[in-house]
Amino acid sequence: MKILVIGASQGTGALAVKEALKRGHSVSAFARSPERIGLEHPQLTLTKGDFHRAEDVRAAVRGQDAVLLTASPTKFKAFKENPRYFSEGTRIAIDAMKEQGVKRLVVLSASGTGSSRKYAPFVLDKILIPFVLKIPYQDHERQEALVMASDLDWVIARPTRLTDGAAEHRYKKEVDGPVPNAISRADVADFMVEAATSDTWLKKAVTLGG
Repeated sequence: MKILVIGASQGTGALAVKEALKRGHSVSAFARSPERIGLEHPQLTLTKGDFHRAEDVRAAVRGQDAVLLTASPTKFKAFKENPRYFSEGTRIAIDAMKEQGVKRLVVLSASGTGSSRKYAPFVLDKILIPFVLKIPYQDHERQEALVMASDLDWVIARPTRLTDGAAEHRYKKEVDGPVPNAISRADVADFMVEAATSDTWLKKAVTLGG
């Protein structure tokens, strides 16, 4: 399978690139500075571009079988400059996929968005989301609404608190239920690649923890 990872230079995106390559897929790593991934592989293409430039995304999507959307700003102040960071880029990706006939989309969101809010820990639910993380969470809500309203074959990943460390492959996946309050980025990457290649979670928003 040909998989495009948008936001591939670091974090969950970089780990998703590595996981997809490990599983034998051809991968395009899309980012402003894709070389930061520090990886060479015969099945890997580094694609330089901006998540918010339609022409860049359109060119990257062409010829792909699936898109993993993991883009996230490296600094919180980016949300002050563009409070629709997630939703704006997601709309561009959806439009490009429809134009190019690419159906499978896996999007990185966050636990506490949508129906998962009722399972959020007290601090996240009552303090962080309403006050500290209000802007990004509002935009994750807009992002998810765009994805769910599309006619694509979508999956939304809603991880709990992200940690570093190796994938342990023992994490929980719930469409409507509680999960542990932390998960490694490597396990999130594992799920996103799985979701790109399986119909198990098709058109579902899945909370991840473990």
